[in-house]
Amino acid sequence: MAGHSQFKNIMHRKGKQDSVRSKMFSKLAREITVAAKTGLPDPSMNARLRLAIQNAKAQSMPKDNIERAVKKASGVDGENYEEVRYEGYGPGGVAVIVEALTDNRNRTASSVRSTFSKAGGALGETGSVSFSFDRVGEITYKLAVGSADAVMEAAIDAGAEDVTTDEDGHTIICGFEDIGDVSKALEDKLGEAETVKAIWKAQNTVPVDEEKAQSLMKLIDTLEDDDDVQNVYSNFEVSDEVMAKLSA
Repeated sequence: MAGHSQFKNIMHRKGKQDSVRSKMFSKLAREITVAAKTGLPDPSMNARLRLAIQNAKAQSMPKDNIERAVKKASGVDGENYEEVRYEGYGPGGVAVIVEALTDNRNRTASSVRSTFSKAGGALGETGSVSFSFDRVGEITYKLAVGSADAVMEAAIDAGAEDVTTDEDGHTIICGFEDIGDVSKALEDKLGEAETVKAIWKAQNTVPVDEEKAQSLMKLIDTLEDDDDVQNVYSNFEVSDEVMAKLSA
């Protein structure tokens, strides 16, 4: 595994998940509100809203929070969030993509630019690094749904492009435009997925040493701590030896 997923695993092992729970809920709620605003507030008629609610449930977000986030979309005085993507380079020339939902572009741009700068990186123009990533669908399942072979077979039948299984579960990759069809076919065979989302997948990874890895993790951690930032993707790769040191 490479890049951001490795970083995530380290943070999970350090037990950080609990301390960021409320922040995670607020980001999930923001996505639900935006999804409800971009279409009908009915998940059965709005694919993006359905996925947003499904992902919120997978993180054990309370039903009341989910309903409140949907209702917020119909409020006249509700916040108006817009989707913004930032692209730049972190320490060691590693590519970083930041997705945000913000009600104040100037505030978010200033915060993201400052975070890159403090980490020894630099924000670039839109399109400056995304050309080296593919926009794909990612569907994840817990290990308990079946063996690697069973999930692989279901994924191939569903039209997926790639499957990986590790200690954290099964990750299925499909074409961006196929997310709906593939996730529905998988649901029929394996049940409801843990998460279904569009991601930026690096075409190639950049190996980094321990020092750079530490700086990159700090950069990503700070970015993810920003209330406006929804997702961060990168293309760095860390060796098992460095991983062991950093997660100790």
